[in-house]
Amino acid sequence: MSAIFHAGISGARGRMGRAVSAVLDAREDVVVSARFDRGESPDLSLCDVIIDFSTPGASVELAQACAARGGPALVIGSTGLTEAQDAEVLKAAEKIAIVRSGNFSLGVNILIGLVEHAAQRLDARDWDIEISEAHHRRKVDAPSGTALMLGDAVANGRAEDLEDIRAAPWDGITGPRQTGKVGFSSTRAGGIIGEHTVLFASDDEVLTLSHSAIDRSLFAKGAVAAAAWVRSRKPGLYDMQDVLGFRQA
Repeated sequence: MSAIFHAGISGARGRMGRAVSAVLDAREDVVVSARFDRGESPDLSLCDVIIDFSTPGASVELAQACAARGGPALVIGSTGLTEAQDAEVLKAAEKIAIVRSGNFSLGVNILIGLVEHAAQRLDARDWDIEISEAHHRRKVDAPSGTALMLGDAVANGRAEDLEDIRAAPWDGITGPRQTGKVGFSSTRAGGIIGEHTVLFASDDEVLTLSHSAIDRSLFAKGAVAAAAWVRSRKPGLYDMQDVLGFRQA
């Protein structure tokens, strides 16, 4: 059995926080030392790592507090951070190890790799790309963090910057589609956990790559795996590609 480590949960009363709590409580190698939400002040010294599924503002404040004292390590699952908030997380990663991801699913991270390879091999002059996602009615940001990760995978495959190839939402009389642009669409309804589809379409054929989340625990399990991995890493900003060993350390 692995050495026991002490974990905290930020956003503990939220849907993902409760899922993470259930996964941690079922493990024999983890002691949950803190469960807290926005506005509460935990004793950070009790934790080796904190798993955070809260809000962008709360995530930044937590990262700053952990960085100020040189720990604990962080796993950040909050999405919808602004450019300024992203910069603050990156600054905190100079002092502590942080895994940040828009999605902790193993399947999604494999999908990201497939999308990048497909985008690299399918000529942008011939293949249009549309990324669609669906989530529950309570999700406040769109497109989802995972959809943007898939967009980045497309951009990486084409050696482009996503902001340069991202199309405006299709609404009204938009004119013909511009070659090489990537479209996004979002659905918010009911209790949908997470659906992501990347469609590659040419005049002759259509390739569809997709992932469906069946149970919220899959994200929690990935986040806990990330926590076990990052707690002993040197300062830096990591993602699930690092955790899964797809990149060299």
